[in-house]
Amino acid sequence: MLKYFVLLMFVAAGAGITSNEQQKVFDVHLHGSSNPSEQLDELQKAGVYKIAVSTSWDLQQRYNNSDSLKVLSGLMVPCPNGKVPYSLQTCFSNNQEWPAIEWVEEQIIKKRIHFIGEVLSQYHGVSSSDSLLFPYYHLAEKYQLPVGIHTGSAGPDHGCPNFSEEMGNPKLMNELMIRFPKMKVWIMHSGVPYLLETIEMMKKYPGLYTDISAINNPHILQPAEFSKVMKQLIENGLEDRIMFGSDNGKIDVMINSINNLDYLTKKQKDKIFYKNAETFFRYW
Repeated sequence: MLKYFVLLMFVAAGAGITSNEQQKVFDVHLHGSSNPSEQLDELQKAGVYKIAVSTSWDLQQRYNNSDSLKVLSGLMVPCPNGKVPYSLQTCFSNNQEWPAIEWVEEQIIKKRIHFIGEVLSQYHGVSSSDSLLFPYYHLAEKYQLPVGIHTGSAGPDHGCPNFSEEMGNPKLMNELMIRFPKMKVWIMHSGVPYLLETIEMMKKYPGLYTDISAINNPHILQPAEFSKVMKQLIENGLEDRIMFGSDNGKIDVMINSINNLDYLTKKQKDKIFYKNAETFFRYW
């Protein structure tokens, strides 16, 4: 029995893990829950120490820092028909789709908004470079706030009749990248199924990041397909700009989907789980 125990410890050491080790995680793509305390507790147990969350404004006020978890709050904009997609909660108390710029700037100054996102232009049926978004991008650039833009596909029953998958092509971000060159932007969901366009844009703009939220959920994208996506991103030299996100998926499952990629080194996994996000959100 002793020999067996020693052998297990030797194998664990060789794999770079210990019985007490837990993966450190910065979740850059999270949405609200009807029970925030339960959600946050589950995240912390999984090793999450920092989150970027966006949801209805009222619900978002229930997400607060603790000794072991830091909360970054986003501005969800625009809200189609004044609602958060899927949950269909009212985004803002006055049912606005586009919150007043003066109010947004006031919240930024009060440190109640740390990033602009999730930008839901696609659910509204317009491009991420639509001029309606420029005032918000201007504030993001002015106050050095990161901007996260929904790209790619969407699930069923999101409640947004003007949703357009074509408007989720990352190439449509080209104009905003030119107009707001100092703005820090990340492509949510890696643009899938527009992965090649994501890679093209990230190569063109060295400051452009991406998150792998939703696509690292095996209930949304098959593990073999997710593995191909990750391999393409890595092989194109983008490992320093890939960030972890759960998009409210089961956190242990989302973490395991990364750990199961045996071609990634421990150093690469740490970059994806938290180091790249710390660089991207370095002012927060």
